[in-house]
Amino acid sequence: MIELFTSEGCSSCPAADDAVAAFVKANPNDHVYVLSFHVDYWNKLGWKDVYSSAVYTARQNRYASAMKLENIYTPQIIVNGKYEFVGSNRSQLNRVVEKELAGSPGATIKLSIAAANNDRITVIYQLNEKTTANLNIALLQSDASSDVKRGENEGRQLHHINVVRDFKTVAPAGLTGQLELQIPKGISKQQCKVVAYLQDGVSMQVTAAGATAIQ
Repeated sequence: MIELFTSEGCSSCPAADDAVAAFVKANPNDHVYVLSFHVDYWNKLGWKDVYSSAVYTARQNRYASAMKLENIYTPQIIVNGKYEFVGSNRSQLNRVVEKELAGSPGATIKLSIAAANNDRITVIYQLNEKTTANLNIALLQSDASSDVKRGENEGRQLHHINVVRDFKTVAPAGLTGQLELQIPKGISKQQCKVVAYLQDGVSMQVTAAGATAIQ
């Protein structure tokens, strides 16, 4: 699980967006999932990132607390809740992911779509064993772009992949369950997919993940 914390208001972030996009292109068949969380603390510096959310900033702060980091920054990549580094560092990304792929997760997550329209979708999840971990479920916009008019990236057209547009965390009561995700206005369900992953509520380490397209 690769989580990129990024912002359209940060001049260092486009290189990280390009890095994760290149990684996905080079590794299309690996069970490695990339999520791009756009944080909101750059919004006050001239450009409001339309994909940003205070919820994602709070999530990054939780990682900082769990990892005992002095501060948060962009671009930052976190892999499986265990490793963090500058998001544009492609060689480190490859090394860390290769190391994590050598391990064998004990749990699995299966996802299916019970209902979907262009406003919301109902996701059904199925676990193979009981867990005390939290289950995160994210709605991702597969591709996005913006023409930035102000701020540090003024005049640039920025491209993003797997932008988190809705994010829910639940404590599974059993092996199966369902929840709803909201699709933002301006995009269709065909432009989205769903990723889910189990994560320890204290250490923040990820133990399993799964994904599904939306038909």
